[in-house]
Amino acid sequence: MDLFKQIQEAAKQLDTIVQKTPLMENANLSEEFNATILLKREDLQVVRSYKIRGAYNKISSLTEAERMQGIVCASAGNHAQGVAYSCNLLQIKGVIYMPKTTPKQKIKQVQLFGKKYVEIILTGDTFDDAFLSAVAACKKDNSLFIHPFDDLKVIAGQGTVALEILESAKKTIDFVFVPIGGGGLAAGLSTVFKQLSTTTKIIGVEPDGAPSMQTSIAKNKNTALDSINKFVDGAAVKQVGDITFSICKENLDDIVLVPEGKVCTTILRLYNEEAMVVEPAGALTIAALDFYKDKIKGKNVVCIVSGSNNDIERTEEIKERSLFYEGLKHYFMIQFPQRPGALKEFVNTILGEDDDITYFQFAKKNSREVGSVIVGLELKNKEDIHTIKSNMTNHGFEYRYLNEKEDLYAQLIG
Repeated sequence: MDLFKQIQEAAKQLDTIVQKTPLMENANLSEEFNATILLKREDLQVVRSYKIRGAYNKISSLTEAERMQGIVCASAGNHAQGVAYSCNLLQIKGVIYMPKTTPKQKIKQVQLFGKKYVEIILTGDTFDDAFLSAVAACKKDNSLFIHPFDDLKVIAGQGTVALEILESAKKTIDFVFVPIGGGGLAAGLSTVFKQLSTTTKIIGVEPDGAPSMQTSIAKNKNTALDSINKFVDGAAVKQVGDITFSICKENLDDIVLVPEGKVCTTILRLYNEEAMVVEPAGALTIAALDFYKDKIKGKNVVCIVSGSNNDIERTEEIKERSLFYEGLKHYFMIQFPQRPGALKEFVNTILGEDDDITYFQFAKKNSREVGSVIVGLELKNKEDIHTIKSNMTNHGFEYRYLNEKEDLYAQLIG
């Protein structure tokens, strides 16, 4: 059975299991980009991501003998929730390997959905670390591994998202923006569109710090990255699947890389303007619109909002990354004269009325004329940073600009 037929079969299998999520026009985005922007709200799924589709389609297809073996999966969060929910529904024992860096909220949700049918093991720092541990456990215990993306049954389940989009769409869709981690959703969705809506452009979206699919397609070989930025945890993998790579390299029309800071700005905007809570991977496709704004004018555009499993404890980090990206947060190491009134002079002569000191760390040393001070500034206008730097130079404040020294910034600020 070819993949498109498997996707049609998966839709029948999932009919009473998953939510048929809405395809909703977003007025603010449509106005901003002078286009019809439709959001496929997979964040409204029962497990708050599309991953239930592939997980349930795969697990429900297992024979009784395979179910008795017990199943194992590796996941940064959303696939784990899909597997856990499926294990609970089907009353199958499962062991779920997750990176130690997984947000607590996702770990808690996995246990909530799986209840007594799942065991969670935290290991390693990335999905890839958890993956290797899970595969090793399967070999040792003769368990069955449920791959998060490189499995035709899983891909078929994810592909049902595309069938729903085409059922709901009132007009021909010109562009679909789809997030890519391991590539399961992109492979399934693109297969449907290439069969049923051949004029639609399929645009994959990856985090700038984990461009595994783009790198592989550019090299025409499935290529493992040496390192990745793990912030967009639902889409940060070092290597995509062999099956997903072979499908995506034929079906995708383009891949957009989105900086992690831009993702953070989008998360905050969706919360403030739309009352939508999305995880970093869920914001990827909407964040990508800025990079395609000239091409999508007047077009019908679908963005897959892939998930909403965000941990509230990450809010401060998200704000910080957003301000960095927008050019509104800056850190300096400044040599301050160790005399009374030095701080007052700095505030009065260096900063503007709208500039705010948000971080100040100073250890007075009596044996020196100057001392190093770490200062964090938040601006209302990103262009004001040029004036601040000029003022420091003109008034004799020696400084090092930490925003451009990521390693040093991380050590000093954390």
